[in-house]
Amino acid sequence: MPTNFTVVPVEARADGDQDEAAELTEAPGAPEGHEPDCSSRAGDGQSRESSPIINNGDMERESFFEGKNMALFEEEMDSNPMVSSLLNKLANYTNLSQGVVEHEEAEESRRREVKNPGMGTFIGVYLPCLQNILGVILFLRLTWIVGVAGVLESFLIVFMCCTCTMLTAISMSAIATNGVVPAGGSYYMISRSLGPEFGGAVGLCFYLGTTFAGAMYILGTIEIFLTYISPGASIIHAQSPDGEAVAMLHNMRVYGTCTLVLMAMVVFVGVKYVNKLALVFLACVVLSILAIYAGVIKTAFDPPDIPVCLLGNRTLSRRNFDVCAKVLTTNNGTVTTALWGLFCNNSMPSAICDEYFAQNNLTEIQGIPGVASGVFLDNLWSVYTDKGVFVEKQGTPSVPVPEESRSSKLPYVLTDIMTYFTMLVGIYFPSVTGIMAGSNRSGDLRDAQKSIPTGTILAIVTTSFIYLSCIMLFGACIEGVILRDKFGEALQGNLVIGMLAWPSPWVIVIGSFFSTCGAGLQSLTGAPRLLQAIARDGIVPFLQVFGHGKANGEPTWALLLTALICEIGILIASLDSVAPILSMFFLMCYMFVNLACAVQTLLRTPNWRPRFRYYHWTLSFLGMSLCLALMFICSWYYALFAMLIAGCIYKYIEYRGAEKEWGDGIRGLSLNAARYALLRVEHGTLHTKNWRPQVLVMLNLDSEQCVKHPRLLSFTTQLKAGKGLTIVGSVLEGTYLDKHAEAQQAEENIRSLMGIEKTKGFCQLVVSSNLRDGMSHLIQSAGLGGMKHNTVLMAWPESWKEEDNPFSWKNFVDTVRDTTAAQQALLVAKNVDLFPQNQERFSDGHIDVWWIVHDGGLLMLLPFLLRQHKVWRKCRMRIFTVAQVDDNSIQMKKDLQTFLYHLRISAEVEVVEMVENDISAFTYEKTLVMEQRSQMLKQMQLSKTEREREAQLIHDRNTASHSVVAARTRAPPTPDKVQMTWTKEKLIAEKLKNKDANMSGFKDLFSLKPNQSNVRRMHTAVKLNGVVLNKSQDAQLVLLNMPGPPKNRQGDENYMEFLEVLTEGLNRVLLVRGSGREVITIYS
Repeated sequence: MPTNFTVVPVEARADGDQDEAAELTEAPGAPEGHEPDCSSRAGDGQSRESSPIINNGDMERESFFEGKNMALFEEEMDSNPMVSSLLNKLANYTNLSQGVVEHEEAEESRRREVKNPGMGTFIGVYLPCLQNILGVILFLRLTWIVGVAGVLESFLIVFMCCTCTMLTAISMSAIATNGVVPAGGSYYMISRSLGPEFGGAVGLCFYLGTTFAGAMYILGTIEIFLTYISPGASIIHAQSPDGEAVAMLHNMRVYGTCTLVLMAMVVFVGVKYVNKLALVFLACVVLSILAIYAGVIKTAFDPPDIPVCLLGNRTLSRRNFDVCAKVLTTNNGTVTTALWGLFCNNSMPSAICDEYFAQNNLTEIQGIPGVASGVFLDNLWSVYTDKGVFVEKQGTPSVPVPEESRSSKLPYVLTDIMTYFTMLVGIYFPSVTGIMAGSNRSGDLRDAQKSIPTGTILAIVTTSFIYLSCIMLFGACIEGVILRDKFGEALQGNLVIGMLAWPSPWVIVIGSFFSTCGAGLQSLTGAPRLLQAIARDGIVPFLQVFGHGKANGEPTWALLLTALICEIGILIASLDSVAPILSMFFLMCYMFVNLACAVQTLLRTPNWRPRFRYYHWTLSFLGMSLCLALMFICSWYYALFAMLIAGCIYKYIEYRGAEKEWGDGIRGLSLNAARYALLRVEHGTLHTKNWRPQVLVMLNLDSEQCVKHPRLLSFTTQLKAGKGLTIVGSVLEGTYLDKHAEAQQAEENIRSLMGIEKTKGFCQLVVSSNLRDGMSHLIQSAGLGGMKHNTVLMAWPESWKEEDNPFSWKNFVDTVRDTTAAQQALLVAKNVDLFPQNQERFSDGHIDVWWIVHDGGLLMLLPFLLRQHKVWRKCRMRIFTVAQVDDNSIQMKKDLQTFLYHLRISAEVEVVEMVENDISAFTYEKTLVMEQRSQMLKQMQLSKTEREREAQLIHDRNTASHSVVAARTRAPPTPDKVQMTWTKEKLIAEKLKNKDANMSGFKDLFSLKPNQSNVRRMHTAVKLNGVVLNKSQDAQLVLLNMPGPPKNRQGDENYMEFLEVLTEGLNRVLLVRGSGREVITIYS
């Protein structure tokens, strides 16, 4: 038995108050699922969510707010906490809700232990960026690039690439300092700035770039090992000199695969070892660069003795000989050298030798003449060549030999690939990547918003100075033929940059070996984490499995996929072929970083408040343009392929990915574009050629807030095919404060049905005190600016004769008048539940148009639009028009065919003649019954049950067959034939109640004669219905002109009867009432 109760006078309360009264009467042990007590409600009656900061208990609330001077705000404290509570919660940003609930939930487990980030700018950003930027290209390819492109063009290549990264770093700094950037680095910045589609596409491209970078570093490691450290370690040997290049590629594949497996195992066992070795690898890089500068300084006063042997102007490979001479003079006479044996068929002086060898002299030059030698001017200009061309010294005389056979056995230094400017850009660009290293560690920095811009820009300035100065110094110190000797064959297989270094070439060789090893490990460490971040965001469904890992969070599955993709790069086996591939992916990532900054700056969103001030949208736009240009400069087909991959990922995420709302800039850009377009549309009037039905669909809801006629939305989809504007509207009766929960539920139901029926449009639900006003409000105010509806689509009220029907005939007729006043077209679907669903297909049949009057040509346009959809595609269109007695039917048909030809609409044409004849007894009686019914309902105060019986009786009379009526006399029926539902007792009681008044009323009723105007209207309806039934009984859809309601509102119920008679016996009918303006034209 309840311990307390409250008696509330229900009569004195409205419905909403009764609900609150019911809540007040609940006992403490009320069952679960009831509304919370009124203390948890705000002043407006809305339920508030429980707050994680403020407790909801009454006693605790009283003690909590005691002495707080906050009584005025007590009722809203659940949703609007005090500032002190909020600031206490935000003390540590790792607990900050950043508007991305899904992301925060995904990383909640990693944030339980609050870290104390302590790394500063130098250790946390500057050195990691330095280590990632300086790498394999500097040691293995920069001297070759300078030799091939010349100092000037090399300077241009490096300057373009460094400018690109500097502009990207400025944009990245602005984004990184616009709030907290958690783990995820560049992917997080792009996805939260440009949305999940762009974020996922660019994030995966960045992942692929990082993975291929790992392959490039591993290939660089193996190239250093097999070419400069241990050439004898080759497993696969060439059978002939022609196969040396192929054998080298096979060795790279074998060793590269083994190295990849080893590195993947190291990363799997523990990343902490990789991080500990990072400083060691960085030290190797720094020592190597210092050794280069020291070697350059030494060449100024003591150039090294590094002789290079030339035959004529051709460089010779010094792997198989020591002495650069044809013969040597000894005490015993002249002796041929090992070089002689390579060019001649035997070692005797009389041997037959190569013609070019015989006619040209051997000379020795210094490979590294030093800074003061003046070789800088010789190296200014480019020397681009084809594959297999001799490496020749420019300006050195030689005797040409006609029709020379280039035997691979001869010890010449040959070019291994064809060179040109754009190819060198693609090879060089990976050497400036790595600028994201600092932003990727944002979670470990003491002050990320200060450290990331400073450290990244300083690292780019430092590395740009190193690269540009190295180009100048290499061009000033090293002979051109040595610079173009990619693998140091003229130096007995030594690394070119190593021969310049001081104190020993091994400093560079060992340093570059360990630095490339470290860079490869870093790539294999970072790429799986990036993939794991993308997978955990849930935007790419098929990547979900890669979000899992070991118990400590290490991405095991992502590491496996990374190793497999990295193996693809290793199987390519050529550093020069892999470099342009990863250039594409990095350039695409940098391009979208610049785009994100430019979009956010131009939109001027209130949340865009970066601490880094030295940015501008023009710089971001320039950086984006430069990235795009470099992509196509490097390789246009690689660029298109990378963009195709990104586009496919984008569309996949758009259609199949999880929907995320990250407050991205693309959404803001869409809003700005929509605003601009709406303002543009607002100014001009719409031309007839651009007219299409912008539909407001009026839906009826049942008591469960579900749609009564779902097929009305199916028909909308078939009519619109996703084009133009569609607004799905509905009205709830009541007040918004009482009905807001039902309104939300109804809107969700409508949106769900729109998704099922594939209706692309907007939902607009209105809560109004009555249905009539709500529908009027929708017709007046739906849409925005120029994007307003011009057509209203609604279902015919099937039960309009029932007085208690919420959508009564009165509402319907008033809605027709509203659309006419608003100059909007009206479409009324009768028997809408028989209309086809989107999955159905009509294999045959007709769409019949009955063109009675011209009100803008909408009747012609609608079948054409319907036949664009698969449901109606195979239906043929027929147009019927009605001819009167004095019309020329033959000429009308010709004119109509010509009109349709100019409209480019194919349809069968038929003119139906309606002969003038007398009004039939059926028509006369039907009109009389209609008027008698109206008169009786006005005069008699019938009960609800009796009114239903009366309506049913008259409905039965209206649906009598024509054969029965034809047997009747043509004279007007006498009043005594009118059947009534009155009983004798009822009649006596009514007479006793008010005898005189009722007797006069009955006299008027039984002496009633039908109105001649109504008789003529009924005659037209009956005649038209008979003609339409005769021609279109089996049509899949019939479109009819809808007559307007009478100007005199007294006859509204008669208007409904006319429409009922007009469409009687037809399966699917669409009544069309045009707006009066032309919607179709014959002109182009």
